[in-house]
Amino acid sequence: MSTSTDLSLHTTLIGEGGPVVVFLHGLFGQGKNFTQIAKGLTPEHRSLLLDLPNHGRSEWTERIDYAEMADHVAAKLSSGVAAEGPVHLVGHSMGGKVAMVLALRHPELIDRLVVVDISPVSSGGPMGQFEHLLDSLATLDVTRLSSRREAEEQLQEPIPEAMTRGFLLQSLVREGGAFRWLSNLELLRSELDVIGGFPDAGDAQFTGPVLWVAGADSDYIDEEHRPVMRELFPQVQLLRIKDAGHWVHAAQPEVFTSVLRQFLGS
Repeated sequence: MSTSTDLSLHTTLIGEGGPVVVFLHGLFGQGKNFTQIAKGLTPEHRSLLLDLPNHGRSEWTERIDYAEMADHVAAKLSSGVAAEGPVHLVGHSMGGKVAMVLALRHPELIDRLVVVDISPVSSGGPMGQFEHLLDSLATLDVTRLSSRREAEEQLQEPIPEAMTRGFLLQSLVREGGAFRWLSNLELLRSELDVIGGFPDAGDAQFTGPVLWVAGADSDYIDEEHRPVMRELFPQVQLLRIKDAGHWVHAAQPEVFTSVLRQFLGS
């Protein structure tokens, strides 16, 4: 585990030319969740898919702190794809909060910002869903699993949605003959209130272009959040995508890619 600014963060670069788009995933996710979107942005853009701390192949930490996560990502970008100039940043859910905090703390690194189905406020009620998922995953004794199918069977009752189970089980890997979770589930569960919150931004603002994307069937973005969002991001515009819930990019990948192309190319 680490709390240093040189935290090891796993990244994958897709594409060979053009401006860089950095993707930050949500809770339980990994950078690879945006692979289809990244490929859809080629050849005009390159995409950096990043695993946030305590997720995927990135290093674990001892606590959850949005400012620290943003600073870790900023350090990674500063020494890499943003060394020669600002990049575009796309963040979904928890990754959207990291992206907003990063843009507020390190505006020189960001050209355009896309925030997907999350607001700069406490998430409140919806976090109960994640509490249930984490509690369900905790019932699995991964040291005794003989196959991924066995894990899925054990999760069918507490998590009946096949798509949700499949998404969560992406973080279950077999290494050296034994299964383990890539996500730091114990920490995520203990710090769920922090994940659901949003830090005080003070008088910080990001004055660059911001696209705020909402799933039309999601309740994570409310009309009462508009003044807070506009105070922090004066150039924000809100777009709702039909027939999409919280995981907008998974429900409507072609529409989402088209929206990104238009915004990033304008």
